[in-house]
Amino acid sequence: HGDVFRAPKFLPLLAAILGTGWQLVTLVMGVVLFAVAGPLHGEVHEERGEVLHAILVFYSLSSIVAGYASGSYFKLYFATTPAGRSKGGAAAGGTTQWQLTMGLTVLLLPTILVSILSVLNFIALCYQTIYYIPFLVLLKLFFLWVFVSVPLCILGTLLGRHAKLGGKKSDPFPCRVNAIPRPIPDDVQWYGVPANLIPFAGLLSFGSIFIELYYILTSLWNYKFYHVYGFLLGVYAILCLVVCMTTVIVVYFSLNSENYLWQWTAFYSGSSTALYVFLYSIYYFVFKTSMNGLVQTSFYFGYMLLISLGVGTLCGTLGHWSANKFVRTIFQNVKVD
Repeated sequence: HGDVFRAPKFLPLLAAILGTGWQLVTLVMGVVLFAVAGPLHGEVHEERGEVLHAILVFYSLSSIVAGYASGSYFKLYFATTPAGRSKGGAAAGGTTQWQLTMGLTVLLLPTILVSILSVLNFIALCYQTIYYIPFLVLLKLFFLWVFVSVPLCILGTLLGRHAKLGGKKSDPFPCRVNAIPRPIPDDVQWYGVPANLIPFAGLLSFGSIFIELYYILTSLWNYKFYHVYGFLLGVYAILCLVVCMTTVIVVYFSLNSENYLWQWTAFYSGSSTALYVFLYSIYYFVFKTSMNGLVQTSFYFGYMLLISLGVGTLCGTLGHWSANKFVRTIFQNVKVD
């Protein structure tokens, strides 16, 4: 119990990833609800680019969610680090760590997007196709990010930094964290090793969405309209439920084997769904499409890589959230002498 709430390795990176994950959770939920409400504002498949505009709006506005989630998570665990325990370290090293967390939250997702889309745009320009993004559009997107997304993300991080996470208690954790970490035993059963359980967790999560994933890919790559957004909302809810349940099981077996490094294990357990999504996209490309050539192949796998990374971050965040609730609940009921 004295090591369960110890800060995970690479705390600023994990905080930024979880912040981005909560932003994607909000983004997906907002876009799906916007599409479900189609009869009120017009069906989204009737006007070209309406879903894309909704994605841009929800992404920009949900940046405050990313900042708050990453800032509050970093504040929660920084107090358990060696720098957070010492007064001088908390003042000197804490400022640098806060800046790193804020910078990673602001730049992590845009850097990945820009890197992949720049390669695709360069290929489209070389082959003189109509699929490249014009310079003025890129400039508008840059201004939208600089003047809307970045300030909201910074504001969210500051709000998370000053949030009261422990309620009336001074210590936000049910158990005190020991100063010296305890060694993790090596001689455990195969089901006590997280690397053996994580692939099964991702497979179960993927099994809950792969049928709907086929119709989504068909609408993306085979010129067919997708209009059953209410059913998509139900599948999204099922995915969230399955990811949370499978992650709790993986974390339980890890803790039962005296492995207290559950934070990254919980994230990997949920994000392993992305691996199966990308493998399924390879199967779909080979057997369900007739694409060939560098342009079509690069665009297909470039966008599917972005989708897979997004699904992995989203599911990993949900898995970490459910594991955090589970660990807190069981250790609140443990009587420590």
